[in-house]
Amino acid sequence: MSVAARPVGNPRWGLRAGVAALTLAALYAAGLGVQAGLIEYVQRIMLIAGINVILAVGLNLINGTTGQFSIGHAGFMAVGAYTTAFVGVKLAPHLASLFGAGMVADAVTFNLALLVGAALAGLAGLVVGLPSLRLKGDYLAIVTLGFGEIIRIVFNNAQFLGGATGYNGDSAAGLPTYTSFFWVFFWVIVVIALIRNVTFSQTGRSLVAIREDEIAAEAMATPTTRLKVLAFTLSAATAGIAGGLFAHMQAGIRPEDFKFDKSIDMIVMIIVGGLGSISGAALGGIFVAVSLELMRDLQQYRLVLYALLLIVIMLVRPEGILGQRELDFGWLTRRFGRKGGA
Repeated sequence: MSVAARPVGNPRWGLRAGVAALTLAALYAAGLGVQAGLIEYVQRIMLIAGINVILAVGLNLINGTTGQFSIGHAGFMAVGAYTTAFVGVKLAPHLASLFGAGMVADAVTFNLALLVGAALAGLAGLVVGLPSLRLKGDYLAIVTLGFGEIIRIVFNNAQFLGGATGYNGDSAAGLPTYTSFFWVFFWVIVVIALIRNVTFSQTGRSLVAIREDEIAAEAMATPTTRLKVLAFTLSAATAGIAGGLFAHMQAGIRPEDFKFDKSIDMIVMIIVGGLGSISGAALGGIFVAVSLELMRDLQQYRLVLYALLLIVIMLVRPEGILGQRELDFGWLTRRFGRKGGA
């Protein structure tokens, strides 16, 4: 697969990525001869990979494209997860009476709850970003780290959300499992298309200018603080969507699901894939999901081997898998077009 340097790329890349994701969905659905247990196992890995892609692509906008350093994104994921779960549980009976119990009511409930979760996570990003994004480097990292831990502690003590034992909804069966292969990859396509459109717009070029030299960008009358807050808010909102998908993938959520380790996993995704590359962030999210799952049977050696694997990758490819470049799927059209013409 050929690689095109940023910012050159096919403007319909997000659309083609969506077609590729839907093709994967069709191939997955075609595997009817595989044992049911294996299908469920593979599906769960793919769901986690899709959620990781949303997290990585969103975080890449602030850490990669804008050049800031946030290490507390698990806090925004937690806001989205708890909000989506709580709103979804409360909305479900009302929408079921309106649409009737079934797939339509579930889809409307789930997506409305996801949007509310994304909005509140974005609002949290705005509240944190307004004062903190005037800071730079280590100071910003410390502020975002503190926010992530504060959010976790707040949920740990919020008794109406289950406190330390977690939130399982109003049913003994736990949260409804709205999250499916279709909805995860639907939101993957939406988030990638949104972030790509921002990155390759005039706003995105201004964000890159901030990353390269913030003083020079300010000298050219670029509203650096406003743009950084915008990127941070949008990044937080995408983390909220990922949190909502994660919440309804499981029977319940706990504050421990959003510890500092989760934020580190997100940073690993974008560094392994390549800071500043949307395609690289997506590959990094898939890498983290698959590699951790493949090493699950190694038990106590799992995280040690995972760390060694990351060290090897950084030694061999310090700029990440793609660096700051983007995958260009247009090479298929050009290649087969030439063959057809010949």
